[in-house]
Amino acid sequence: MSGHASQTASGVRPYPVAGAPLLCDAREHGLTGDGTTNDQPALAALVDRLGDAFTADGRARVIYCPPGVYAIRDAGTVWRSGVSLMGAGPGATRFVLSNEGDRSQAVPLAFYTAQLHGASPDRHLAYCTFADFEIDGSGVAGAQYNPLSKGLGLQYVTGGLFRNLFIHHTAATGFGCDFLQDTLVQAVRVLECGRLDNGMEMGGAGIGVGIGGWGPMERLTIAHCVAVGNATNGIFLEMQHPDRPQPRGIRIIGCHAEANRFGISDWGADGLIVTGCTMTGNLEAGFQVSAKGTTGIPGKGGLLTDCVIDGNLRDGVNIGNTGGPYTVRGNRITGNGRYGYHHQDLGDGDRAVAEEIVIESNDIWGNSLDGIRLDRPLRDAVIINNRIRNNGRQCAGAASGGGESVRYAQNSLVDQRADWPADGHRGKVLRVGHWYAVVAANDATTLTLAPIRPGSASSWNADTPPPKAPYELPAAPADRPGITVNATADAVTIRGNLIRDTKSRTQTHGIRITDRGSCVNCYVVENDLDGNQIAIQPDGPLAAGYWDGNHGDQVRNPGRGVDADRDGQPVV
Repeated sequence: MSGHASQTASGVRPYPVAGAPLLCDAREHGLTGDGTTNDQPALAALVDRLGDAFTADGRARVIYCPPGVYAIRDAGTVWRSGVSLMGAGPGATRFVLSNEGDRSQAVPLAFYTAQLHGASPDRHLAYCTFADFEIDGSGVAGAQYNPLSKGLGLQYVTGGLFRNLFIHHTAATGFGCDFLQDTLVQAVRVLECGRLDNGMEMGGAGIGVGIGGWGPMERLTIAHCVAVGNATNGIFLEMQHPDRPQPRGIRIIGCHAEANRFGISDWGADGLIVTGCTMTGNLEAGFQVSAKGTTGIPGKGGLLTDCVIDGNLRDGVNIGNTGGPYTVRGNRITGNGRYGYHHQDLGDGDRAVAEEIVIESNDIWGNSLDGIRLDRPLRDAVIINNRIRNNGRQCAGAASGGGESVRYAQNSLVDQRADWPADGHRGKVLRVGHWYAVVAANDATTLTLAPIRPGSASSWNADTPPPKAPYELPAAPADRPGITVNATADAVTIRGNLIRDTKSRTQTHGIRITDRGSCVNCYVVENDLDGNQIAIQPDGPLAAGYWDGNHGDQVRNPGRGVDADRDGQPVV
């Protein structure tokens, strides 16, 4: 029998390179974890040593950091293939980032980029796991925003695993890794990242993943993650290369996005699946598809299913500039400060007619204005079997006050003399002299105000107004329909929807077609429009189409070439 062992796999030696163990205790290799010593040089040296060993023998290494506080100052660590970093759990193993020695220096815990390090599909990271630790970015500051000031900033990773991480208070994006192939991002919690993003910068998200680096397929799953209070998106995907195919194969499953600017956003994927997520209390939209990304390419072909999208300050679902298709099915879209579903122009991307949009079997109720509003042309869209009830909650008239009954706090106004309808001012801008804030909710005497930006302790644009200062609230819009068509709808099917107002008397119309909108060859049948003040109101002539079986108890004759029968069925 031969006296030497054969290799266990092609290119992999059965024994590690001498002096480079497969599992390293960081404390035995120069890191202290005492919260005072700068552990970055020791970490960088260890990563290089183990990376060289992996290159030599093909055997992946693991760095284990026992409980402790590991100070990472004034430099990030360039990561290597075959090196994993694991701790004892968030709260136990903490990496504290800072740049007090050079405020112009970005300090991610780990980074590897195309621009700085030549990362590419041919020079990618492989066999890397990051698990069970915390990254605190609160010590990184600077006069200017630097998008590299992330928690993790890796590009071109294949077979990666990111699990049980807590990343918070970074200057830029918390988890900002791009071009992730065959990768799982699981149970990552990101809190108040993007501190230095003024809202106009790139990044500033909780979890931000650049896509489009591997070709038409990028197999990535983001699962069971939590994103709260981040400056831009809680979780988003952004197409990075305008001349490459938009990738398929990406899923966002069971995640929670709260109090970010946007909850979850699709800025360029093809066929993104978002399912079983909650998107609540975000300052602009719970879910957004747009061309706001760096390449101006919106998502397309996606599915948004089985999500709870509730209490966002403006829109629940906000879709714009995609050419379609896109499917929104089986979601609860409720209590948002403007529209439940809003289709509009966003960014500078594709402004062509959106085709094959599907809005099906959603529960859309209690939103401040319209349940569904279409401000962008659609063709071959389908709006079927939705329950669109009791929207238009922003029904309170103009209001003002001041004096002894009025007092202010960071996040509220109280007027003891007021008698407002519940949530009747939700979504309005409150003005107190040069101060302003946005109403998130209200009861009879108290306005609860939304944060001025994600992570802010105050709702006001300046300091809190003084007691007794006079305030003003604008009047509510007169029209707050279940469905508003404010653009050209060509061959759109609106069928089998329950579009009701059940005693709230806030949803003014079942279906309204404004003077800017039109229905061309539309199929509008078997909708239940009972209880609205007006069942169907077209403000202009309707082109040929089919309207039948729509039940309602009131209808307005627009007197502009369209008549309507008693059940709200326009006769063209």
